[in-house]
Amino acid sequence: MSRYADAGRDLRLDPDGRVGGYFKHAVYNHWDPYEDIEQDLIEQDRDRMMNAGEEAITEDGFDDLRQTVALFGAGEEAVTEDLAPLTIAMDDINDQMFVASQVYEEAKHTAFFDRYWREVINPVAEHHDIEVTAPTDDRYFMPAYEQLFDDTEAAMHRLLEEDTPENRVRAFCHYHLAVESVLAQTGYYGITSSFSERGDDLLVDDAPDFPNLAGLVRGVGFIRSDEGRHVGFGMYHVQEHLANDSVDESVVQDVLQEQMPNVARIVSFSDSGFLDAAPLVEYASDKLTRRIEIITDSEAEIPDVEELVTLDDGDTTTRSPAASDD
Repeated sequence: MSRYADAGRDLRLDPDGRVGGYFKHAVYNHWDPYEDIEQDLIEQDRDRMMNAGEEAITEDGFDDLRQTVALFGAGEEAVTEDLAPLTIAMDDINDQMFVASQVYEEAKHTAFFDRYWREVINPVAEHHDIEVTAPTDDRYFMPAYEQLFDDTEAAMHRLLEEDTPENRVRAFCHYHLAVESVLAQTGYYGITSSFSERGDDLLVDDAPDFPNLAGLVRGVGFIRSDEGRHVGFGMYHVQEHLANDSVDESVVQDVLQEQMPNVARIVSFSDSGFLDAAPLVEYASDKLTRRIEIITDSEAEIPDVEELVTLDDGDTTTRSPAASDD
């Protein structure tokens, strides 16, 4: 039989299935990190911080913003690279297509944060006579961050040596759940709460009146939409492996609970005294608990994409209906 033939299926794709629905959602919700976050929004962020007084743009407070952008940018770059083993391991064409779309989206996220550093962060630092730094500066990366991403890389590369259902569950839990669902989602909550008029204000009562950053928030909105699909994809496959491949749910709990201290240390990075980290840690813990409850229950329904990207403020940035729930 030709290697291109497959007696087990009539057509090559299943566009109405769960993963096929995620891929369609990715296509419908395509966005451009250079065009869809409008230049005037980027310039508005830059001008607002340039025009803010020294009381608002302090070096400590501005460095918190820089560290946030640096952590996100490095994280997106890392996961763009670390997804490669999964593209080799997955053998279903629907999965392969979705993972290909995810690699592309992670690269777009990397491009957005790089653009923001070049067009906003550095010009504002120069304007306020604050030291100009690189987003790759070692000062921005704490041991917990390095541990979390080193563990994720190791879990993904293990698939190249021993591709088993249990190792796939570990890889999905590290990447799609600990990094994307818990850490990243908490970070997005922190950004939208601190730099927009929506959500809860995480700044302490006597913190400087930092300006709203509509360009940063808009970019994060698009990224959240992408990562709702990524999280759903990971949750779906973990749930399938637990139900069908005799993988014990303790594997999920062990990975996520092992990484929760790293997540807590990362989201508590600020030592400027302006940010109340306690709500962020609580938010991350709640996300982790809810994810474990869903994926360890074979009868539980995975939320649709819009619900997965909602940050409890009712806001999402999407252009199409949710992916299929089939």
